[in-house]
Amino acid sequence: QKAPEDMKLFFLKNPLDTCNDGTRAGYYLREHEGSKIFLLAFSGGWCCYSKETCDTRYKNIWRLMSSSGPEAERAGWGQLASSATQTAQHPSPPALRASQSMQRGALECALWRSSCNFKGSGTTAPLCISIGGPGHSLKEVFLLTSISAGGTGMLLDLERVVTLLEMLGAEAVQVRGLVDLGWFLDLKHPRQSDCSDAASSAPADAIKKGLRMWKRILLEKCKLKFKRVDEWQCFLGYRLYSSLKSPVFVVQWVFDKEQLRLENIHLGSQSLTEIQWNYLKNLGRELSNSQCAVSAVFAPACLSHMLITKSYWLEFQVKGISLARALQCWEKSLQSSNKAPKICMRSCPFHLIDNCPWPYCNPTCSALHDHGIGHEVNFQLALFRMRPDVHSQGKEHGLPTQVQRVTQSGV
Repeated sequence: QKAPEDMKLFFLKNPLDTCNDGTRAGYYLREHEGSKIFLLAFSGGWCCYSKETCDTRYKNIWRLMSSSGPEAERAGWGQLASSATQTAQHPSPPALRASQSMQRGALECALWRSSCNFKGSGTTAPLCISIGGPGHSLKEVFLLTSISAGGTGMLLDLERVVTLLEMLGAEAVQVRGLVDLGWFLDLKHPRQSDCSDAASSAPADAIKKGLRMWKRILLEKCKLKFKRVDEWQCFLGYRLYSSLKSPVFVVQWVFDKEQLRLENIHLGSQSLTEIQWNYLKNLGRELSNSQCAVSAVFAPACLSHMLITKSYWLEFQVKGISLARALQCWEKSLQSSNKAPKICMRSCPFHLIDNCPWPYCNPTCSALHDHGIGHEVNFQLALFRMRPDVHSQGKEHGLPTQVQRVTQSGV
């Protein structure tokens, strides 16, 4: 049966379940009969931690804080799209066909919230009850997906969803998480002064400032690992991950453009200071290291932010494997976890991290767009302009030969 093209708007039944500004919380939903997957998607949008920063956030991205004036229907994006070209439902290529059940859920919806939403955690339970409780056929898998800062909120809510489904008599449902760019690191950053703007405040700074305001319920198992003053670290995916019982698949660019922007680093035509250059290299190294213990991960060495929301998300590969293929392998491994034989990771891998130390050393990366000059730029030339010494270090640090040749010639 063909799924409807657009997702339709619904509101939560309890008027006390609201957005930041007091308007009723809602979600977009598309039903597709016959699927065994229930897909719930949360959006991102960073956070705010004071009246001033929340006012700014409301002014700039009010859709993440309010349900006033929404469209009755909206098209899905990336993995939520109904288009076969975006959702890996082509009938021919095995790698694309295989992840069909992952991309085409029985119920697909997007809730207005971010991880730093004051009532975001509180609206998760009534949302699950509204569309996954009595009156709806139970599915085999409940997949929570999220993007950017919404990934933090999803990870914090994951085990609560498991408990809730058990209370609803649906303990047989398998709960899983798919987080896209919710893996912020608390590295020592190159900022010279504090910034009061939430949109450009470093992750650790924003979390520390907002912890009391959000009154977020943290996972008890994670809290026990830290002193009370350091409990804010449970908002960081790589700190929280080991406290989770449910399977999680992490999608993450090795060089996250948003984390670099929060540290006031903008790759393009501008030059980089020694501190910024070292931070860039350290970010890629530390992010890769932080995901070594993650059982399922897809991390291309590209400079970007968010992946599964892109219409061309199927094009990216790590070591010759697409995200659709990796998700299929992950799904098969979970299905066979209690059966024999188990999936061999060598023939069907789902732990994929680029090991090259430079942005754009992955040939499937999208072109670099420099907002300062308004068009795409050749990253190799941009790298040379930012760091004139890079060609002399290229061979030592693994810069591809063709890139060294370009930077040396300057053309």
